[in-house]
Amino acid sequence: MATSSVVKAVNGMINPPTDAETLTMFEPEDEHAKEVESFISNHPLARSLRANPDFTESRPHMKIPESQREQNLTGGTLAGAGKIVVPPYTWGEKGGKSLVSISYLGKDLCGHPGIVHGGLLATLLDEGLARCCFPALPSKVGMTASLNVNYRKPAAADSYVVLKAKTVKVEGRKAWVEGHIETLVSEGEEPVVLVEASALFIEPRQAAVST
Repeated sequence: MATSSVVKAVNGMINPPTDAETLTMFEPEDEHAKEVESFISNHPLARSLRANPDFTESRPHMKIPESQREQNLTGGTLAGAGKIVVPPYTWGEKGGKSLVSISYLGKDLCGHPGIVHGGLLATLLDEGLARCCFPALPSKVGMTASLNVNYRKPAAADSYVVLKAKTVKVEGRKAWVEGHIETLVSEGEEPVVLVEASALFIEPRQAAVST
């Protein structure tokens, strides 16, 4: 790796973009991505969360330094056409109380034909529930200690989904979080819960030293 690339990567970790800056960093590569981007950004759920002062909007995957995204599972390996088509839009409630994220899952993420792989859904829940509670932990970081997943309905590929998470308990370096993934629906329609999860995250003891 060239010296300039190393410097750029290190700077990206030390001085990551702000939440607001992440909202302007993604450029769709094709017409389908543009359609997905526009649909999510202008959906009534997105607009209502954007207008709520208790929530902060961001696109967390854009905080990963560009040189490192290829080595990141959901931000690189599984991102792009036919997969996680655009970086998910995320809204976090103040103090790590709750989180909402909207994604589009493409046809190349299947286990069975037309059905999104359950392992991917578990991964999204692991990351989403963790991201929800981190602001509530002393050093704002934690590791997954346990993750329990219950699948309710098949998740169709080439569809929009909503991840919702809520921090239910915090004790020192530990945070318990519950959440689920549901279908993204129009106003007045009832979403279908696809998968539910509960998790425990623990902040590493050394995190307090390194922050």
